[in-house]
Amino acid sequence: MNAIDKPLLEISAGSLSSALAAQDGGADRVELCDNLAEGGTTPSYGALAVARDRLRIPLYVLIRPRGGDFLFDAAERAAMLADIEACVRLGCDGVVIGALDADGEIDAAVCREQIAAAGALGVTFHRAFDAARDQSRALEAAVALGCERILTSGGAADAYMGVTRIASLVEQAAGRIALMAGAGVTVDNIAELARRTGVRELHASAKGPRRSAMRYRNEALAGLSPDWSQSDAQRVRALAAALRG
Repeated sequence: MNAIDKPLLEISAGSLSSALAAQDGGADRVELCDNLAEGGTTPSYGALAVARDRLRIPLYVLIRPRGGDFLFDAAERAAMLADIEACVRLGCDGVVIGALDADGEIDAAVCREQIAAAGALGVTFHRAFDAARDQSRALEAAVALGCERILTSGGAADAYMGVTRIASLVEQAAGRIALMAGAGVTVDNIAELARRTGVRELHASAKGPRRSAMRYRNEALAGLSPDWSQSDAQRVRALAAALRG
């Protein structure tokens, strides 16, 4: 397999530690974000700055001001532009964007504004694509915008359930834009997803549980557990091995 054919593994890193673990595990690219439980939001400036300083692999940044839908008001759009400008200043490699109108169509005006702000940075269209009314039409809109790739589960709950639809989108794209399969990608299904869909880019979080080193725990704080989950270098390494055979 030559370098052109080599499948690419992107890790959705929900923290700085996750991003560094992704690199240590052999990921090809990091999408840095926050609040993965809400589908991801833009990480802090500090996390971005340190990640850019320490990562040797490409760093893309999720541009999303909150969880929920992808219909953004004027204040949210201004915040997203400011975040993109910060990514440009820090020397990030790309941004991950997406916006819809109230009827479920890609909001081309909002996306064009963000792409213009990104300048020379790469652009991925995120899973707002999966929330669009018509994915075939949305794909053509993303192509017209000049996006590099679309992250998608085929509009299904996870990429494995959407495998047939993703394959159809790859066929429709015909090399004009890359499709990246994401959501529910695991070491057990990553190779099959690549084979059945024809995608050359896979997106996963590779999360594992982390237990806090705190010896004192206030058990009354039921909603504030000191434990958490993050991308794990060993899980990333296993994903990469499964994908690349």
